[in-house]
Amino acid sequence: MPRAMVTGPTSGIGGGFARELARQGHDLLLVSRNAERLERLARDLTDEFGVTCDIVRADLTDRADIDRVCEIAAEQPVDVLVNNAGFGVKGGFTSTEALDEQQMLDVLVTAVMRVTHAVVPGMVDRGRGYLFNISSVAGWITGGTYSAAKAWVTVFTEGLAVELSGTGVRALAVAPGFTHTEFHQRAEMNMDSVSEWMWLDVDDVVRQALRDARAGRVISVAEPQYKALTALLRVLPRPLVRRATGVRLTSSRFPQAR
Repeated sequence: MPRAMVTGPTSGIGGGFARELARQGHDLLLVSRNAERLERLARDLTDEFGVTCDIVRADLTDRADIDRVCEIAAEQPVDVLVNNAGFGVKGGFTSTEALDEQQMLDVLVTAVMRVTHAVVPGMVDRGRGYLFNISSVAGWITGGTYSAAKAWVTVFTEGLAVELSGTGVRALAVAPGFTHTEFHQRAEMNMDSVSEWMWLDVDDVVRQALRDARAGRVISVAEPQYKALTALLRVLPRPLVRRATGVRLTSSRFPQAR
């Protein structure tokens, strides 16, 4: 059976990918820091779809745990990698703790790079594979460390897509906007001001990403409202983007994946 690795699979977009890949017949390697939820997810997916689910409890803010995850991932063939693990920090940069900002970068940037580096060479050797890096619409606006990290994810994935051309391995940056998940609740972000038409469903994001990957696209944006928004953000002069974002917006206000 093909094998897929998903980080942050116990809820949200990672959970959507895990379920859809299991439905398609992939055995799974699931990575999360919550052992109880990992075990429950693995049991549910095995019972429903008959796939094998291996679990790795790891905290991707811990470099030793990242090393361990990379060692495990490099030892076995992975046909699909979903780098989804992540979290947000409530408040603007000057009002947060530096350690919180650093841990966010560790998960959103360092872990993505390291796990990708561990898995993709094997994909290239076998001549096949899909890499899904969960980015965000926030990567095109000026929203502090979170936006900067997601901009890195998108550009990193674009660079990989060029490098992997002709190898049989495809890389895709998935850039959702506001998505119905636990992301904002965990970060204690008040999202009441966000209009309902701006919210996405996890399954729609996952299905669009899989369609875009099969079509050979490099960036996946779900739903018309965000396709229009990202098209505009990518051509507007940066001073206008900064003005539109607003220098006092906190991380609870701009589009974040999960």
